[in-house]
Amino acid sequence: MFGRLGFTLAAFLSLQIGHAAAEELSPGEYLARASNCIACHTATDGKPYAGGLRMATPVGDIFTTNITPDRETGIGDYTLADFDRAVRGGVTKDGRRLFPAMPYPSYAKMNDSDVAALYDFFIKAVTPVRQANVVSSLGWPWNTRLPMMVWNSVSVEWGTYREKSARDAEWNRGAYLVQGPGHCGACHTPRNLMFTEKGYDESSFAYLSGGNLDNWSAPNLTSDANTGLGRWSEDDIADYLKSGRNRHATAFGTMREVIDYSMQYLTDADRRAIAKYLKSLPGMNDTGKPIWAYDGRAQAALDKGETGIAGAAGYLRQCASCHGKDGRGVMDAPPLAGNPVVLDPDAASLVNIVLNGSKALAIGAPPRTPTMPQFRTFMDDRQIADVVSFMRRSFGNDAASIAPSQVAQMRKDTDVESGRHIILRMR
Repeated sequence: MFGRLGFTLAAFLSLQIGHAAAEELSPGEYLARASNCIACHTATDGKPYAGGLRMATPVGDIFTTNITPDRETGIGDYTLADFDRAVRGGVTKDGRRLFPAMPYPSYAKMNDSDVAALYDFFIKAVTPVRQANVVSSLGWPWNTRLPMMVWNSVSVEWGTYREKSARDAEWNRGAYLVQGPGHCGACHTPRNLMFTEKGYDESSFAYLSGGNLDNWSAPNLTSDANTGLGRWSEDDIADYLKSGRNRHATAFGTMREVIDYSMQYLTDADRRAIAKYLKSLPGMNDTGKPIWAYDGRAQAALDKGETGIAGAAGYLRQCASCHGKDGRGVMDAPPLAGNPVVLDPDAASLVNIVLNGSKALAIGAPPRTPTMPQFRTFMDDRQIADVVSFMRRSFGNDAASIAPSQVAQMRKDTDVESGRHIILRMR
């Protein structure tokens, strides 16, 4: 419905077989997992890496391509140089310039040996699938792809990652994974009017400070104490990347897919390196508000049945059984108290998940986390706005209330009938 991938259970389990540990993966398959290639290059109910996923851009629909080694419809006739030019340069073998829905601005930082390993995996280990690519429905001049030549010249910082001599090996490994294969900035960095990321590394004040993409607000990954990772330890971050959850939050929406298909496959050492790098980033988007601290007044009111505050009755009826009257979560349900997603100035993710729900994380079998139900069918815009506003103003949370019109717009944008994946939205 909204996100980059919708595998059937059978297809997902087929990918799990024999790959329980990162150490069992070949170097190329490990890079494919770290880069999360499968998330975009597999359509709903489609075959792995065969493409066909539809994405909606401001200039029309594009469809991801077949990157299996089929020689007629895939990349079976690509040389390593051809593959490199597409992955790091954004240009296909026949000269078509890719749109940055393919995160080549990040992949440009990958080193030669990793690109070669990735090529080896796709050509030798991926099952060929004969599936013709779908023609994108773009109007002129975008269908000529010529505007991308200009965009690339002014928007991409070309060149592989260069290690920072003042930093240790673990920090540099984390920086490489975040900036390159992991392409975290593609979602978590805001974009300008040209849809260019406002920075590709820590030298930019905006890098990883949060962005709006695919009708989700990708949260701030800097050390902001309230909306970012300031209250998270390195262990918290590593745990989140491994299991999709920690004491602060649980992954959902597009990030759930990142955990399911990518981050859980990394080694503990690589997840720790990512955590170390992220914790080194100074806090950005600081609102100047005090560091979050729990406030029990909302819980006390709910315990007494006092539901006069807008949204309190809806919260007690629909949310408290999982998230607690105290907002701290019950069993595996995530806390709402102090959760950076709840505190985010952009409430898109919170509204989206209340409207549309989220599947359980596929970590092991059976999944450990509960499914978040969707409330769009039996709560109207006013009711959802009131409940979301209650969450953002209770339990010590201090974020702005939202209006029913914001819910109405999200309801329209994520209409299940549209089947579209909105990309490249600006924050």
